Amino acid sequence: MSYWKYFKENDIIDVVAPGYPSQPQDVEGSRDFLLRWKLQPRIPKGLIKPHFLHANDDEQRFKFLKAAIEAKDSHVIWCLRGGYGSNRLVPMLAKLKKPKEPKLLIGLSDITSLHTFVTQEWGWTSLHAPILDRFGRNLIAPKHEKEMHDILFGQTNQIEFKKIKPLNEAARKVRNLKSKITGGNLTVLQSTMGTPWQIDTRKSLLFVEDIGERGYRIDRMFEQFRQAGLFKQCHGLILGDFVGGEEPATKKNNFKQVFKRWAQDLDIPMFQGLESGHAMIQRPVPFNTSCVLNVEAGKGHLIIQTGGRK
Repeated sequence: MSYWKYFKENDIIDVVAPGYPSQPQDVEGSRDFLLRWKLQPRIPKGLIKPHFLHANDDEQRFKFLKAAIEAKDSHVIWCLRGGYGSNRLVPMLAKLKKPKEPKLLIGLSDITSLHTFVTQEWGWTSLHAPILDRFGRNLIAPKHEKEMHDILFGQTNQIEFKKIKPLNEAARKVRNLKSKITGGNLTVLQSTMGTPWQIDTRKSLLFVEDIGERGYRIDRMFEQFRQAGLFKQCHGLILGDFVGGEEPATKKNNFKQVFKRWAQDLDIPMFQGLESGHAMIQRPVPFNTSCVLNVEAGKGHLIIQTGGRK
């Protein structure tokens, strides 16, 4: 495991767009946000060009990502938006030599592909946290902006989640479980299956979240994970936020029944309540750092080290 460097004023922040494009006003809003934090945004000219799916074609998106990875005057890569496209860049990333110095990758959703690669292949720690244009669009509440600032600038070295709910007997028996967090967006994690960069859940707590997926699709992805042995290998399963996915007939989702079924089926501890994903509150979740999970009186308490250093 490596460590990332705490932010300080005037640090350069390399901005990349490996997935969907942001609107011009949101790019400028993101620039203004970083300047307000007294940081120096580096948003390359031509980062976003017209494309039928992505922020740019594969070669250009990779060129900008590679430049951010190899830049010697910065140690942060903040993704502008999620959407879709990051996984198309992974085979090109795999051809690069492992960087001598680790950097901090920030983003979520589609960025799960990049988190999985840099943590597993390069041993980086990374931060599953809001994409930059959410800050640029003023969609982050002051309380949560402060939490993010305190983490990145080293005002705190750990993150606490106090609303973790055990969903099965194995979870209720957890005491002082030491592990690390891996995972991210469930659909994107599924897209790693069968690739050389398949999600590795060994000796980890698997965190998953998603948006717009109906209950049967979530169930099907979980079943694939089970048949692939991913649940058997991990220390436990933690559910983040699942948004949307309503059934056409009822206009309501059936997540409660799906999660109850899996809590009963799995031998590993299963939890709910990690405030991260696509909901309004998107708390940061460090990947590939040490964490401790305890359950007392039916309530779970998770502490994750940020992975930052001076």
